[in-house]
Amino acid sequence: MATHLSVNVNAIAQLRNRRDLPWPSVVGLARIALAAGAAGITVHPRPDQRHIRRTDVFDLVGMIRAEFPAAEFNIEGYPTEEFLLLCEAARPDQVTLVPDDPAQATSDHGWDVTKDRALLTGVNARLKASGFRVSLFLDADPSLVAGAKATGTDRIELYTGPYGGAQDQAAAEHECGLLAATAAAATAAGLGVNAGHDLTLDNLPPLLARAPTIAEVSIGHALTADALIHGMAETIRLYRRACGSAN
Repeated sequence: MATHLSVNVNAIAQLRNRRDLPWPSVVGLARIALAAGAAGITVHPRPDQRHIRRTDVFDLVGMIRAEFPAAEFNIEGYPTEEFLLLCEAARPDQVTLVPDDPAQATSDHGWDVTKDRALLTGVNARLKASGFRVSLFLDADPSLVAGAKATGTDRIELYTGPYGGAQDQAAAEHECGLLAATAAAATAAGLGVNAGHDLTLDNLPPLLARAPTIAEVSIGHALTADALIHGMAETIRLYRRACGSAN
């Protein structure tokens, strides 16, 4: 079964925000991605709106619901009250909780599910009461799975940054093994498994071969860079093939 591809459009928004202009269009390129077969769209709004803006969230969800009702909308972020209110207003299909400091350039670690258990348990209950699937950003460590499950989450999202940033084959194989072991532990515990960060056309197939229970990957930076070469529609087709799609 093919892994679903969710396209993170933060990099598109960041490029747009370099000028006081409405292009490149975040909604327009998300539309092209979905028409080419992407399963969903991911955004990670931050308080300073340096890439995704609050208006983007509502423009995207409006387009998805009207034109691609089978597609999923995923909002990532740290669970401040402002973020939770945004999720409750926009009504995504999935909320991915990420332990980012607002000033971070990008996500670089998963949750400490022991230290943050009370916070995550309360946030999970609140979001699930609104009907959203919840996923926790988690480092590649099978020992963390039980703590994640105890918060009431539906899924984990494996942080794949160390795998994507591995400088040699031995390091990549080591990191891939940790990811596969964590995915297997999560599946055994009854949790769904997502993955994301620094995934590419080259490193995605080996990961999915070793961790076939990964249900969804969220890819932004590499996919956007590839779209500069191939165009968005063809890039989506390439990534879908890397995810195991026949088309």
